[in-house]
Amino acid sequence: MLTLTQSTIHAAVESGPDATLFEDALQRACAQLGRCLHDLGSQFPGDTSAANHFQPSAWADVPRGANGSWSAGFWTGLLWMAHELSGQARFADAAHTQLPSYAERLDRHYVLDHHDLGFLYLPSCVAATRSGVDATATALRAADLLMKRFLPRAGVIQAWGQLDDPAQRGRIIIDCLLNLPLLHWASAARGDEAMRDAAISHALRSQAYLVRSDDSSFHTFHFDPASGAPRHGTTAQGASHDSCWARGQAWGVYGFALNHRWAPECGFLDTAERLARRFLVGLPEHGVACWDLSLAADPMQPWDSSASAIAACGLIEMAESLQAEGQSERAAFYRGESRRLLRGLLQHCAGWRADGNALLLHGVYSMPDGLGIDEASLWGDFFFLEALARHARGWRPFWHPGD
Repeated sequence: MLTLTQSTIHAAVESGPDATLFEDALQRACAQLGRCLHDLGSQFPGDTSAANHFQPSAWADVPRGANGSWSAGFWTGLLWMAHELSGQARFADAAHTQLPSYAERLDRHYVLDHHDLGFLYLPSCVAATRSGVDATATALRAADLLMKRFLPRAGVIQAWGQLDDPAQRGRIIIDCLLNLPLLHWASAARGDEAMRDAAISHALRSQAYLVRSDDSSFHTFHFDPASGAPRHGTTAQGASHDSCWARGQAWGVYGFALNHRWAPECGFLDTAERLARRFLVGLPEHGVACWDLSLAADPMQPWDSSASAIAACGLIEMAESLQAEGQSERAAFYRGESRRLLRGLLQHCAGWRADGNALLLHGVYSMPDGLGIDEASLWGDFFFLEALARHARGWRPFWHPGD
């Protein structure tokens, strides 16, 4: 079966005015990340900033600054990424010292009853191998734990909660598409086809039930865990159950584009394109998404810059696959749209233009919960730097393990 690898997909490096813009921004971003590392030392930051400053994390039952969030892997991943981009050993040294905390979380099963094990362990422990550090045993343990969340009758990976939690059993969320590369990596590392099959099954069920007929998306969907029957879609972070949460739509763009690499026969690239066009239609001219695309007509609604950063990465991913398949015109369109989003983020949200230590300002964690509104987030910073690196340097993202 055909799989897309770095030998068949060639990342393009920008030329012209954008090349200088993106390279300069990349260097500024690495310098800003160095300031954040200086502020935090050996501590992990929280999910979001406070007044554009990342502070040490504060979680129950662990010391201040400990590894305790679903988003911690983005911090370690930022450090590995900055090391690869800048060559500065301080970033690799800091990331390396954090790796034991990921094994300790598995030992304690600390806040791991969720599907975000890919977000945690792929940009930290799997990515470490690219800098000559072997943390594969820890990453394989995480993949095993993620696999335990697979519900065979429903064909999906349960998103949240313990597997016997009646409120969460059988529920998936669109974010999980970005966690599936951990299973594909582990499948290749072990020769375990069951992990690959589970990842593809989950992506297919997401394709069938999270994507609406108008090309918008549900944030979450519920299945009967006993029979596997589909129930209904809901939201946890969107404006309503029927709205189009911007970050969820962006997760879908990037997630389906990534999963096309492992299962090109499943139509995931076409699904990514549908979601991308809906995302782009919902954007203002400046390219920074409203936190919910259904509210984009209201200029008073907060932005979620992280949604645009994730989408920018997804559009590059789509463009690379389309180019490899001979669809050069479509590839050029989506690469151009990715550049447009990135230019908008640089103009309106670049953290080094403000007082603080974050890379990407003006994000939203969760409007319904009142969390991280008009603040930076670890995932926003991560995907912003990834988009810059892919455009400026043709950098290979951590979501392509094994390429």
